[in-house]
Amino acid sequence: MKQRLSAAKALSGNIQLPGDKSISHRAVILNSIAYGSAKISNFAQSDDCKSTIACLQSLGVQIDINEDNTINIQGMAGRGLQGSEDVLDAGNSGTTMRLLTGLLSAQPFLSVITGDKSLRSRPMGRVIQPLKLMGAQISGHDGDSKAPLTIKGGSLKGIRYELPVASAQLKSALLLAGLFAQGDTVIIEPASSRDHTERMLKAMGADIKVDELTISLSPGSLNAVDMEVPGDISSAAFWLVAAAIHPQASLSLRNVGINPTRSGIIDVLQSMGANLTIKNEHEVSGEPVADLHIESSSLAGIEIGGDIIPRLIDEIPIIALAGSMARGKTVIKDAKELRVKESDRISTTAKELSKLGADIEELPDGMVINGGKALSAAECDSYGDHRIAMMLGIAALVSDGEMTIDKAEAADVSYSGFWQDLTRVSSI
Repeated sequence: MKQRLSAAKALSGNIQLPGDKSISHRAVILNSIAYGSAKISNFAQSDDCKSTIACLQSLGVQIDINEDNTINIQGMAGRGLQGSEDVLDAGNSGTTMRLLTGLLSAQPFLSVITGDKSLRSRPMGRVIQPLKLMGAQISGHDGDSKAPLTIKGGSLKGIRYELPVASAQLKSALLLAGLFAQGDTVIIEPASSRDHTERMLKAMGADIKVDELTISLSPGSLNAVDMEVPGDISSAAFWLVAAAIHPQASLSLRNVGINPTRSGIIDVLQSMGANLTIKNEHEVSGEPVADLHIESSSLAGIEIGGDIIPRLIDEIPIIALAGSMARGKTVIKDAKELRVKESDRISTTAKELSKLGADIEELPDGMVINGGKALSAAECDSYGDHRIAMMLGIAALVSDGEMTIDKAEAADVSYSGFWQDLTRVSSI
């Protein structure tokens, strides 16, 4: 699908964000292996989360999807998951692939899990290696490092493991395996990554302890818990940057998750001088939530790197756009992980924004952006990457001329209503 867009005269309105994708994945997986039933409200209706549901249904879990963005789950703790006769398909979702690899490693049956072409090219060795140390039998392509993966589940033992990088997906995969292992599983992070799994495990009765960067989990059962998923801050990031860089903008975002392990985008925009207000802070299902209001701002370039990177790794493409419109230089470093996302996001971000006239120098682990350049619309490509597609959609709002974005349907992976919301808040 090609999306054609022109600059907006103004941006205004209220936006109800889709449910947080990371939390939605974890809510459906953990409740599927719990005792009892659960209702999940504001569940993310993204392609990625639908892939997780489909895989769990293939494993025997009863999951009912309702029209009001709620799902009902009947936990399988009393009966256990059932081996699937079919290959499990994770679609484009790295979260689905990595978390279910951890879960399936502890199940007493053989599983095969694959994904689309993009997902099959992404590295899985970082998850497979520690699971093998726990006793899992996993094989795959390219030296057991890429999908399709064949997982012969069974008896696991808890291990003490230092993560090579701060990765919530890797950490969560090991915690899921650790629930079924003999002995404790201890994970040491090099820096904080999103902690939705730890929060949810605690709420569901797991014996889990977090001491700064060390997480300890004892094996045990979970109790199903009803949850309301907050708005996705990664989706909010596009609107926050849109309003900050547009000369006539005022947007309000309701019930946004502001978990401190995810809220790096807020810290960065505030450091750049964004006119951003946080209101009505409260907790929903153990997660901090707030309303955000953002208006046209005069941004200044900053340096971004170090421990903040895991807290905003998914938002870097849209931060690069903010840097392109800011005064002075923005430097992004320590973000090599972007090279192995749905696309090489360092390369694709730099290439596509350069087409629009931005001054970007690509680095091995980030980019240098000399801001303040006027953007002109061009024919652009999302490379099938949802975050690149949406970043380009926001760039179109402040670019001269008509922009064409190829493969714009990629936005559906995380935000199926993005293009409709963009049209609704834009004055042409």
